[in-house]
Amino acid sequence: MTKTWLITGTSTGFGKELALQLAKQGEVNLIASARKPAQLAYLDQYDHGQIIKAQLDVTKNDDIKRVVNAGLTKFGSIDVLVNNAGLGYFSTLEESDEKQARYLFDVNFWGVVNMTKAVLPSMRKQRSGIIVNLSSIAGIKGTTALSFYNASKHAVEGLTKSFQQEVSAFGIKCMLVEPSAFRTDWAGRSSLKDATKIDDYKQLDDARINGHSNSKYNESGDPVLAAKIIIDQVQNHADDLPLHLPLGKWAIGAGLDEFKQGIDAYHKYAKLAESADDPLTK
Repeated sequence: MTKTWLITGTSTGFGKELALQLAKQGEVNLIASARKPAQLAYLDQYDHGQIIKAQLDVTKNDDIKRVVNAGLTKFGSIDVLVNNAGLGYFSTLEESDEKQARYLFDVNFWGVVNMTKAVLPSMRKQRSGIIVNLSSIAGIKGTTALSFYNASKHAVEGLTKSFQQEVSAFGIKCMLVEPSAFRTDWAGRSSLKDATKIDDYKQLDDARINGHSNSKYNESGDPVLAAKIIIDQVQNHADDLPLHLPLGKWAIGAGLDEFKQGIDAYHKYAKLAESADDPLTK
């Protein structure tokens, strides 16, 4: 049976590679969306009626409803939703601009919420579906000078882990993709900029700028390989779909380190934590 994928943010990065590889398969129905659909011309050579190129801003509910309805009308179902659209934001907490931080959450968090809510009714009705949320290792481990970006991805992690339990009875599965550094435009035009500068944070800022300048588009992560892994997990391992899919050597290392520190801390303070209980009946 031909499956229909809806992917947000397919003009660059992971979204583009996912859309390209699925379009080449031919037997997949694809709804590829972007704020500027003219940037999706790369799909034209593979289109034999199975592709919708849609204008979509995930912060606009009217756009979301229009795209989901168009997909259901043309293909009859949406079987896989990939919430890929997202922004970066390089800023310490104190230097951040509230307006930009709220917009970051509108895209990275509320965009995921509203896209997911839009497809859930049809997935519940058909008693099947897969929702893939592009998170980050920053959703597991805090990273310096990325306070609000980290917060947005932690929010996506918490949301997904919760609603996975809510929808599992309907045959709907979720997967969090947690990449480390990949050769995408995340830190370039897909990133918001700092609003203010405070001298006390200059050392952090210089380290970030130097690190980014040295690694831009030289990161070890390959988005082509990442897209292959994501597609393979959805298409060939749906019965054992991982809730967490870290991608990249640094993602694994940083994640394991974070979990170990957490386990050590829980063991250290276990007795203290238990001492806060005073059962009403003894």
